[in-house]
Amino acid sequence: MARESGAYEGASRRQPVREPAARTYARALPVVPVRARGLTIEGADGRRYLDCVSGGGTLALGHNHPVVLEAIRAVLDSGAPLHVMDLTTPVEDAFVTELLRTLPPELAGHARVRFCPTGTDPVASAVSLVRAATGRSRVITVADEPFHDGLFPRDGEAGQEPPAGLLLEPVRSEAGVFPAADALVRHLRARTAEQAVPLVVDETGTGVGRTGAYWAFEHSGVTPDVLILAKAIGGSLPLAAVVHHEDLGEPGEPGDSDGAGAAGRPASPPAGGPGASGTGAFRGNQLALAAGAATLAHVREHRLAEYAAALGGRMLTRLRALAAEFACLGDVRGRGLMAGIELTAPDGTPGTPGTAARLAAAVRRECLRRGLIVDVTGPGANVVRLLPPLIVTEEQMSAVLDRLADAVRAVDRHRPDGTAAIRAGHGPR
Repeated sequence: MARESGAYEGASRRQPVREPAARTYARALPVVPVRARGLTIEGADGRRYLDCVSGGGTLALGHNHPVVLEAIRAVLDSGAPLHVMDLTTPVEDAFVTELLRTLPPELAGHARVRFCPTGTDPVASAVSLVRAATGRSRVITVADEPFHDGLFPRDGEAGQEPPAGLLLEPVRSEAGVFPAADALVRHLRARTAEQAVPLVVDETGTGVGRTGAYWAFEHSGVTPDVLILAKAIGGSLPLAAVVHHEDLGEPGEPGDSDGAGAAGRPASPPAGGPGASGTGAFRGNQLALAAGAATLAHVREHRLAEYAAALGGRMLTRLRALAAEFACLGDVRGRGLMAGIELTAPDGTPGTPGTAARLAAAVRRECLRRGLIVDVTGPGANVVRLLPPLIVTEEQMSAVLDRLADAVRAVDRHRPDGTAAIRAGHGPR
């Protein structure tokens, strides 16, 4: 352990001079992980932490889940190639089969799956796809707060054509955990359908059971035309894909193996622009496909989406009770095992620049001191976010919420403004 502790200190000293200051997690969470299992991370300093960041939602089954490790070992031991871009392999076929099994029949029966490099490439590929399919260029992103319906030209409105597509996140997690209302999603689906506008749903952070449904769009009962998938679909390894209805075509470079359609299917010309053909050497990685297929199947077979809905509901109830107690806590938002707690300025308003962000950072620090890793998100950096893995137990969730509550109390006691710590008579929201 002394050797690992020395490595921790050395790594912590070297990182600031080797890597850019833009790295956020390393600055805010000075932990050097050496072992991990499920919800727990062990640092090189010997401390153990409950991880409620889950790789930003990547770890649906937590760290080093046995079914994921078994799937990876099987590929390693088989002698199969570890990297063949997105050529058809038994591993890729198994992943696509399992992925289609999780989708609603009206999409799965007419779906095309296109693997992409991770990062922003799946979004760029989806945008290129709908532009090519419609011959239009304007893509609307539903990013207003709150959502509104001023998105399409009204009947008879001159000088404006329908957009090429509408891009929607079911929960705007990075923006501060804002779930889209189911009624709004249904309304937008109706509007896009009546104007032949493809509905693109970005399930990067919400898919694979996270929100209490296997795919977050299922809460509203709609079926999108295009799905953007990443994070949890790789079972902890980098993997991204665009799933779309076959009627939209298949963007790519004809005759170019680096822009071919998924699984060797013929491709049609792209609309142009970055990521238009979805090219990239590291798409369809075999280890990620194996880990992803194992994860998708485990979540489906063990009904972990339903478990996330039930346990997540209890988590949100406790968080709202906590917010009712402390003046520094504002709105509590979330769905399933995805929650955000907004920190507010001392007078209860979130708009005072800097103050709420400092409180959120203080809560994160106090959580870390108590062995709990949480995230801070939102444009004002004032939302503490919880993303526990879907395998978190009732007992572990209780420990998470106890440590968070203790951290909030510690921050509230030491506020420099001197305002009263408890909101008298303030009920849950």
